[in-house]
Amino acid sequence: MEPEPATVNGRKRAQRSQRTHREVADELRARIRSGALRPGQRMPTQAQLADEFGVERGAVRQALRILQSERLLTNVSKGSPATVAPDLGRATGPSAEPMPTTVGLAPRIAAAFAAEHVRIDALCLTSVSLTLAIGEPLREIYSGRLKPAKIDVRVLLPSRDIALAFPVPVQGRGGDGPDDPVHRRWLAMRNAQGQVLQHNLQGLRGTHGIDVRVSFRALPFTPPVKLYLLNGEEALFAYYTLARSEQEVGHENLEMYDAEGLQSVLFGFERGPGPRDTAFVEQSRRWFDALWETISTELTFAV
Repeated sequence: MEPEPATVNGRKRAQRSQRTHREVADELRARIRSGALRPGQRMPTQAQLADEFGVERGAVRQALRILQSERLLTNVSKGSPATVAPDLGRATGPSAEPMPTTVGLAPRIAAAFAAEHVRIDALCLTSVSLTLAIGEPLREIYSGRLKPAKIDVRVLLPSRDIALAFPVPVQGRGGDGPDDPVHRRWLAMRNAQGQVLQHNLQGLRGTHGIDVRVSFRALPFTPPVKLYLLNGEEALFAYYTLARSEQEVGHENLEMYDAEGLQSVLFGFERGPGPRDTAFVEQSRRWFDALWETISTELTFAV
């Protein structure tokens, strides 16, 4: 039997015979976020990546262009290897460049988990972005590189009982809000993501003895923006921008107006750099607390 060939970065060759360019981008993105590929480091050549993933070089180039559009890579071309962006993860401060949520949120969440007492407040449509972003610090905790003593997470999500402003079918609702198939699709996603987030965090009680509290409350309106407050020191803010798209709902394709939350551009603010940023963080905290303590209600993950 021939020995199994090693690949770049000491990883084994992918067992699947073929991957899509998006799967290649997902794997490389994960390596960048985990630190396996460091800021400023040159990437393997396109030939090496094609060999590792078992794909054509064209698929590699498509994957690299995706990561370049997310500002994770620079110098993507047919010639020299690309380079991991040198300023990854800085999403806050007066000079910070706005980033898509899929790029900017995870590094800031991971940085927040370096505190002894982690406090995260989030207002969003489904919590998909937050659930994905928390995956990185969870891996760091299980590897022993992060050791918070206490974690408090509060999440505001739209109520299951309201008629959402979005997502909605282009041709109108099939009844009142909760009976609409698009509404049911959103509700299933909201519930699934919330339950995964809750389960993953509360699991740290038993495995690491961390004092964890995860709370959800329901809003009586559809939030037009998403907001993340980290340890009382940072505020990450993004607009939900609507677009017309076609999605499979049940067994039929429906045109709908929806927002792509993962690509929403995050604007970051933090205490200290100046009065404008400090005031934004403070006012965002007051706004969130007011919603939490007044018009929001208990949220359950019932369908």
